Amino acid sequence: MNLTAKDNPGCISTNQSALDMSGVSKVAVSTLRKLISDGHLKPGEKLGEVQVAEMLGVSRTPIRLAFRTLEQEGLLEKAGKQGFVVRAFSREDVICGLEIRGVLEGLAARKMAEAGLTVTDKAALQQCIDDGDALFAKEHPTEVDLLNWSEINARFHGVIVKGAGSRAIADAIARNSHLPFASSDSIIFDTRHVDREFRKLHLAHLQHQMVFQALVMGEGARAEMLMREHAYIGLRYGGLFGLPEALES
Repeated sequence: MNLTAKDNPGCISTNQSALDMSGVSKVAVSTLRKLISDGHLKPGEKLGEVQVAEMLGVSRTPIRLAFRTLEQEGLLEKAGKQGFVVRAFSREDVICGLEIRGVLEGLAARKMAEAGLTVTDKAALQQCIDDGDALFAKEHPTEVDLLNWSEINARFHGVIVKGAGSRAIADAIARNSHLPFASSDSIIFDTRHVDREFRKLHLAHLQHQMVFQALVMGEGARAEMLMREHAYIGLRYGGLFGLPEALES
């Protein structure tokens, strides 16, 4: 799928042949996240499948899937049998959720480093690093590459949470992920500035490399600190690359 932002931030053009239905849904999720974070979709505003499908230029099926994902992320609430409304939340709510995630994922990384990486976890994390290296070697990134990064990122975080070997940590992270923009999957992309977003995500990839190094060397405190800072990549780092800061009032 090839997206082009128009003057109307909710209007995008799509090449349906570039992605399957799951990919189309991921694009819809990313676009709606951006519209919500920018305030174009306001708290309490009702959203229907037909309305949003027409706005984004896709069919209703990926919108239905996108609504479910955004409900799980705490950005939408059900309103009746078919519709949803945008959930009200503050910037402080988002920051608190990110802080909690950073603490929990930092704890997971420390426990993983102190216990020592298993052969399986080390290989899985190395594959994430290798896939990221290949992705960021591209000279002309597209919106699809942003989605590919999301998949790599989800794998990396998932290995660390599972590798900590703590059900308490995993359950706490799962609960926290239902808060707005608190999940490691809840990445906000500005498709009007793909090159800048790609540079920001490259920094996130470098942070992954540093976390991996700390885990391999058994540096628990360093791994914990790096994961805590990494949680802020989506909220605090945009201005470094000429992007609007997320959720600024």
